[in-house]
Amino acid sequence: MIKISHIAKIELEIKLLDALIAACNRLGFEFVKNQKTYEWYGRYMRDTPLPEGITENQLGKCDHAIKVPGCSYEIGIVKRNNNYHLLWDSWESQLRLAIGKNAGIIKQAYTTEVVRHDAKIKGYRITEKQTEKGIRLILQK
Repeated sequence: MIKISHIAKIELEIKLLDALIAACNRLGFEFVKNQKTYEWYGRYMRDTPLPEGITENQLGKCDHAIKVPGCSYEIGIVKRNNNYHLLWDSWESQLRLAIGKNAGIIKQAYTTEVVRHDAKIKGYRITEKQTEKGIRLILQK
């Protein structure tokens, strides 16, 4: 049996950690503050390029982590230049399903929470509706 790892970086810059925590709560994921390692295959197999800005020695290390129910692997949250980046091993199919194609589910949840955060600061009242294609946020003053 050939074992491979597929560490990927989710193309999303996290500027508001509180919005990521809220996104995790929205999705039923567990944000684990100050967890310094995340579960993955555990060894870089050189079968895919390393995520940009990440060295082989940095794989599996993080500043915080996200646990997804029913998944063995976790998502690592790595701080770089005042932004957070998400790293994960895409080999586990349950994790791929939970966060969606290209991590679209977690991106949508984070973006929704950022909009809610900014709208609240600016005094907007927010109404959220689930649609067939996603989430619709209606902002009113």
